[in-house]
Amino acid sequence: MNNLRDRLSGVGPERLRGIRRGIEKESLRAQADGKLALTPHPAALGSPLTHPHITTDFSESQVELVTGVHASVEAVMAELTEVHQVVYHELKSLHDEMLWVSSMPCGLPTDETIPLGRYGTSNVGRAKSVYRMGLSHRYGRRMQTISGIHYNWSLPGVTSQQYFGLIRNFRRQAFLLLYLFGASPAVCSSFVAGREHLLQPLGDCAMYLPWATSLRMGRLGYQSDAQASLAVSYNSLESYAASLEEALTVPYPPYEAIGIQNPGGDYNQLATTLLQIENEFYGTIRPKRVIFPGERPLHALRERGVEYVEVRLMDLNPFEILGISAATARFLDVFLLHCLLTDSPPDTPEEIAELSRNQHRTAATGRDPALLLERAGAQVKLTDWGHEVLAGCEPIAHAMDQAMGGTAYTEAWRAARAALSAPEQLPSARVLQAVQAAQGQSFKNFVAEQSHSTRDAFLMQPYPDALRDRYDHMAVASMEEQRRIERSDTMPFEEYRRQYVSPERLGLRPGAVMVGAESP
Repeated sequence: MNNLRDRLSGVGPERLRGIRRGIEKESLRAQADGKLALTPHPAALGSPLTHPHITTDFSESQVELVTGVHASVEAVMAELTEVHQVVYHELKSLHDEMLWVSSMPCGLPTDETIPLGRYGTSNVGRAKSVYRMGLSHRYGRRMQTISGIHYNWSLPGVTSQQYFGLIRNFRRQAFLLLYLFGASPAVCSSFVAGREHLLQPLGDCAMYLPWATSLRMGRLGYQSDAQASLAVSYNSLESYAASLEEALTVPYPPYEAIGIQNPGGDYNQLATTLLQIENEFYGTIRPKRVIFPGERPLHALRERGVEYVEVRLMDLNPFEILGISAATARFLDVFLLHCLLTDSPPDTPEEIAELSRNQHRTAATGRDPALLLERAGAQVKLTDWGHEVLAGCEPIAHAMDQAMGGTAYTEAWRAARAALSAPEQLPSARVLQAVQAAQGQSFKNFVAEQSHSTRDAFLMQPYPDALRDRYDHMAVASMEEQRRIERSDTMPFEEYRRQYVSPERLGLRPGAVMVGAESP
C-alpha cells in the first residue's frame, strides 16, 4: 500500500486531470415487439463507413455510438446523451424502432437472416462486409449480435511497457468488474435454440443461470474454441505482437476449408488464418493506437507504441438510460489507475489459463457466495479478493476527487464497495428479478418494456435545433466522404485484399502502409 501511495503521489493532480476517456456503445435496433429490426441502417444517420459518431458493428441492425475523447466523465456522458437523442429521433420516423437496452440480443430470426453490415462499394467498404461474412462462417451470426460498451482510456506519460503492466493487472482483477457490473444473467430462448448449453429455463421463453453475472463474457458469449488455443502473453509489446502475428499469418485448417471465395465467386472471408484481422481477437482489454489510413493496427503499435487501452468487458446496463452510469465510468477510471500503479509481475502460461477459468466462473456463477477463484495456484473467495482490490482503490478515488474537485469519485468507490457486500443489488440480480416479474417471466418482454421506457425518456428530452442541424451536416458530410472514397478506388478488390492481409504489413518494414487506401 505504501508503494501505491508513493506512485500515486508521483502522478500528481495535473496528470490525473490529463486522463482521457471515450465510449463506444453497441445496441441492436429492435421492433416494438422485441424482434430484430431488419431494415437498413437509417440513411438520415449518414454513412456507417465514415460518420465520426454513428456507425454499425457486426450487423446492419447493430448501431454503434462513438464519442470523442474527453477530459471528464461529465463531458463524455453529455456527448453520449446527444448521440442517443439524434438516433432515437431518427428511429422514431423509421417504423417506430428502438434501441435494445440489453447486451444479450432481442428475438432473433434464423441465423442466415441476420443482416451483415453494409458499407458501400469501395474496397474498404467491401472488406468490412467480407470480414463480417468471415465472422459469420467462423462463429455464427447470433454470437456477433451480442452488444456491449467499450471504455477507451489513457493517462499522459505512460509508456508501452507500463500500459502492458496495467493490462496484466486488469486481466487478473477483471472478475471484479464482471461481478459489479455484469448485467446479462439471462437470454431469450431464441439465442440458444439448437445449441448445447447448461442454462436453465425461466418461464416460457427465457434461459438463465441463477448465479450468473455476465453470460456475454462466458462460454455462450464472445468465446471461440479456435482462439482458446491462443495463449497470448502481455509481458511486453514484443511478446503480444509476436503472438498475434502468428495468428494473423499461419493458415488454420478449419478456416482453409471454408476458403476465401465460394464457387460462385462471392467472398467467404478475408483470410484463412486463425484471425482475419487484429480486431477478431477477443479479449477483455486491448492495447490500442490510432492508425493511419490503410495501416494495420499491429504495425501502428510496433512503430509508435501503445496510446490507450480499450476496456471491452462492460455489459449494457438496462437500468441506465445510456447503458452505463457516470459513477461506473468514474470507478473504471479508479480501477484502471489501480491496475497501472500496483506491481504487475510477468504473466505465465499457467496464470493465463487460470485467468480464463476465473472469467468463466465469474460470468456463470459470480454471485455464488461460496465461489472460489484461482490465484497463483491457490484458491481465494471472490469477495475476499474483491475487497483487497477495493482497499487499494480508496486512495486513488480520493486523489481523483482532489484533482477534479468534488466527491464523485469517492462516492463511486463507496458504491462499489457496498455492492460487493450486497449481491442482491447488483445489475445481474436486478435483471433476474425483473425477468421473473415480467409477463410470462419473459426476458424479451422485460427488455422490450425497458427499451420502450428508455426511448420515451430520450424523446421527451428537449431536442435543440442546433443539435439536430449539426448531426444533419455530419450525416451529409459522411455520405460525401464515402462517395469520395468510392471514386478514388483504382485497385481491384482481390489485390486490395491480398495486400491488406499480407504478413509484410504487420511489422516494421517498408511498404507496411497502403498509401491512399483506407482500413477495413
